Amino acid sequence: MSTENSQARPQAGAAPGALLLCRADPESVAQAAHPLRERMLLTRAGDDWSVLVPEGKPWLHGGEPVDRVLTGWATALAVGAPWPVLALWWDADRAGYTLASGFRRPVGYIWLTDGTPAGEDEAMRTFAARLGLDPVLDVQSLDQLTKPDPEADSRARLRGLLAVLTRAGVALPAGLSPGEPADRLRETALDRPDARQVEWAGWREAVRAELDAVDSSRLGPWMPWSGTPRARAVALTQIAAGLPLTAWGLRRRSGGWSVAGALLLVHGALGLAYDLARPRD
Repeated sequence: MSTENSQARPQAGAAPGALLLCRADPESVAQAAHPLRERMLLTRAGDDWSVLVPEGKPWLHGGEPVDRVLTGWATALAVGAPWPVLALWWDADRAGYTLASGFRRPVGYIWLTDGTPAGEDEAMRTFAARLGLDPVLDVQSLDQLTKPDPEADSRARLRGLLAVLTRAGVALPAGLSPGEPADRLRETALDRPDARQVEWAGWREAVRAELDAVDSSRLGPWMPWSGTPRARAVALTQIAAGLPLTAWGLRRRSGGWSVAGALLLVHGALGLAYDLARPRD
């Protein structure tokens, strides 16, 4: 193994970090991210993408694994929005991604710190299909990330994933690189001229924002079936899924999953209330 490659590998005990890539403009992402109850920086990551840089308290101070937190957050964002969310995460032992899209089960892949694949090949193909990637060229590139490669550590694997995603419009700002600790990522994001702070303002403000969306022309993206028979079914499904998810998150003391369940309940309740209050023909 070359000296250069050894120096590039994450060191034992390296601080965990994470990025949340959303296929939406920053304004839409900011509205969706408030209920996550986490201080984050938001900036653009391509023409059709935005990136959230979390402060990282749940895993830096709360003792919760970064992958579990990020899976919950990605799920929470995706169930309340019509665009997919890609969570990239890493710690001293592993690195990986989770893709959440609507109500579908999240899909993800993991590599050990030395780059050893530890996921299922089918996950990569599902990942490509959900993001609309090229079924031949892009899938071939993704398949290479599931093969043994002694020269590629976990950070290199995530960079390879991002290289494929450039063809889908992803363009992470310079310095927002997988493997960096949370504080360094935030410093980099703060230097961006379009960076904005996203933080929790309380459930009252979150619900008010949802009601504002209902009363505005932005209703379509948030409740795409409003005014149709499908709206009530979707709202009831959100409530039915949110109750056990919230309870499970509270039992496991998982902030990410608790927020995901709470968001489902809020969206479902608001969707049902709007459907019931809507004037009938």
